Amino acid sequence: MFSTRRAGSWVAILLSASVVFGCRSTLSPAAKPAAPADEQSMIWPDPLQPGDSIMFVAPAGDLNEERILQAKNRLEARGYRVEMRQDLFAKEGYLAGTDKRRAKELMQAFLDPKVKAVFPGRGGYGTMRILDRLDYGKIRANPKILVGFSDITGLHLALNRQAGLVTLHSPTSFWRLDSETEGMRPFTQEYLLRAITDDGDAGHNGYAIEIPEDAPQPVTLGKGRARGRLAGGNLSMISALEGTPFAVDTGDAILLLEDTREAPYRIDRMLKQLQLAGKLETLRGAVLGQFTRNYDREEDQMTEDPRFTVDGVLRQYFEPLGIPVLMNYPVGHSPYNATLPLGGQVEIDADQGTLSILPH
Repeated sequence: MFSTRRAGSWVAILLSASVVFGCRSTLSPAAKPAAPADEQSMIWPDPLQPGDSIMFVAPAGDLNEERILQAKNRLEARGYRVEMRQDLFAKEGYLAGTDKRRAKELMQAFLDPKVKAVFPGRGGYGTMRILDRLDYGKIRANPKILVGFSDITGLHLALNRQAGLVTLHSPTSFWRLDSETEGMRPFTQEYLLRAITDDGDAGHNGYAIEIPEDAPQPVTLGKGRARGRLAGGNLSMISALEGTPFAVDTGDAILLLEDTREAPYRIDRMLKQLQLAGKLETLRGAVLGQFTRNYDREEDQMTEDPRFTVDGVLRQYFEPLGIPVLMNYPVGHSPYNATLPLGGQVEIDADQGTLSILPH
């Protein structure tokens, strides 16, 4: 069902709504249902076509019903079918229902032969709680488009590592995608669309990300070019999953990192954890995205030393590696959020400050 291609045209539909999703299964973290990514070929999902079915799921925080229904209407207006369970808007504390409900919903989405794409609309918190409930062997046998970022990084890491599925680190409709001031910019829309459809030049032929002047401009560390499998996502989730079967695999990889509302000392601690685990020494390159709303002046960590701002801390860990690094890249908790294929091959050029998605 999946080939070496990409996935469907739902961008404009998400432009004015908010979606959030989830799921579960029966496996424990110790029981690895599929070979790790380095032991199997990665599967790219086929792109969406008009008439295809998309399933809304809520693997993390509870959903805003009004925004979800807006997204559903816009997707259907573009010719897609939208599936959603009756209990999609369940709530349990800060979660979208019980772990069992959310995991079951996600497995239902992957096992339904009519569904071609799985759309989690927001992160928040909760995906980590269901990773040991998913059947990764069945997910690999039924690959589909999966989008999202932030807490959805938990699913990206698990599906990359345990199911060998390429997933898309992308914006979600929770991010007020109908707003030019708070939501998705044309840049973000363009690369989301290019990632999930074959509209224009086919995504499987590869393409370079072209950053407009009004977007954050990359700062380069190191020199030269690096090619490799893109791995990572949200730094907090990567740190939390270290030491588990779902830990990020950085061997010969290009590491992607982003985060929000994390003070420099906390970013420092998480990067040190990765360094101590040997996860930085095996990299070919890195893409450091947006670290938004960083608390440079928390009362307990005030300093005027520029080495201990967020950018300063990032430099402390990545400059000594001597590898190509793109810092301040437009990806993450920002209206400028490029869609990038986790598990897919990319090339970064520190001399030109560019990132390209390679053919697949």
